[in-house]
Amino acid sequence: MIVRRDVFQAIADPTRRQIISRIAAESMNLNAVADAFDISRQAVSNHIKILTECGLVTIRQQGRERFCEARLEQLNEVADWVEESKKLWAGRFNALDKFLVQIQAKPTDDGTK
Repeated sequence: MIVRRDVFQAIADPTRRQIISRIAAESMNLNAVADAFDISRQAVSNHIKILTECGLVTIRQQGRERFCEARLEQLNEVADWVEESKKLWAGRFNALDKFLVQIQAKPTDDGTK
């Protein structure tokens, strides 16, 4: 069974977000990436695999070494989703504000506002 990975799954993990941040600044070989974290090389390899599967990282062979390079274009999907969510919630909060203003403006049973 093939599992489709998406960018949201990739950035859900804090270690993967840290890996992306490190290699976004400069490409790094796999050993340098692994050395930057206090987890096993296998765990780092698994994180890199997930990042590669969703397109946030590519592996480039240079001689005997393999370098990780960030491909941050995939994060546009996240930015688009966040923007749509902001619009949705802004609309909901504006509607709530209007509703609260209407409620506060209505006179009560004793004739006061």
